[in-house]
Amino acid sequence: MTGATLTPRPGAVVGRAPLGGWALADTRALIGRTLRRSLRTPDTLLMGIALPVIIMAMFVYVFGGAIDTGMAYVDYVVPGIVLLCAGYGASTTAVGVASDMTSGLMNRFRSLPMRPAAALTGHVVESMVRNAVSTVLVVLVAYAAGFRPVAGPGAWLATAALVGAYVLALTWIAVCMGIVASSPEAASAFSFAIMFLPYVSSAFVQPETMPRVLELVARYQPVTPVTDTVRAWLTGAGEARPWVALAWCAGLFLAARVGAVVLFRRRTR
Repeated sequence: MTGATLTPRPGAVVGRAPLGGWALADTRALIGRTLRRSLRTPDTLLMGIALPVIIMAMFVYVFGGAIDTGMAYVDYVVPGIVLLCAGYGASTTAVGVASDMTSGLMNRFRSLPMRPAAALTGHVVESMVRNAVSTVLVVLVAYAAGFRPVAGPGAWLATAALVGAYVLALTWIAVCMGIVASSPEAASAFSFAIMFLPYVSSAFVQPETMPRVLELVARYQPVTPVTDTVRAWLTGAGEARPWVALAWCAGLFLAARVGAVVLFRRRTR
């Protein structure tokens, strides 16, 4: 009698594949790796919270009295601070990816019976979790500073979904930067542009108060429609443009996701 020969996954114990297949198992393992590393470096999370809180305090208590937005300035500025927090979190992701790419870890992954690209997914999931925690804490601090939203549960859920889409798009852009960077320090420098975008938007001041060139930049860049929509949903002030905001997030996500795949394949040949 002849029987079929079972060819096991290289390096794996012969047996049934895990639920969801080996690719999903690799991804789960590397998500766990990045989450554990994040817990072991609490200073990163602390800075992700401290920096936006310090900036919020500076704008509210130092500059807020001189800036007229037609509403309480703390209510005006908090949506922009939330997006600034996301930008800092994305820059941390770029540094983490660059560290993996330049330290030889990816070569080690390639020698194992696993999918090295799963490491990128691990960084993205870790960024989403870390940004969710820091965003909640920043909003709680904003309450202490006088932030008083009027949003109901539906508006809060919609806001969380939009901010999540923005963070996801920004994180994949950061992944691309981490892949092409020659070092973690270079990745940190590249990601400065991400952190700078909220300053030239409607996050801190109204675009019409800026010089003409900066006003055009502020009106037609992705942070402004996201900020305006979050502000309108939470405070009832201004105009919500959810479809414009979502279109920006979806376009940036698709471009960055495809770019990350192409760049990763070229870098790890």
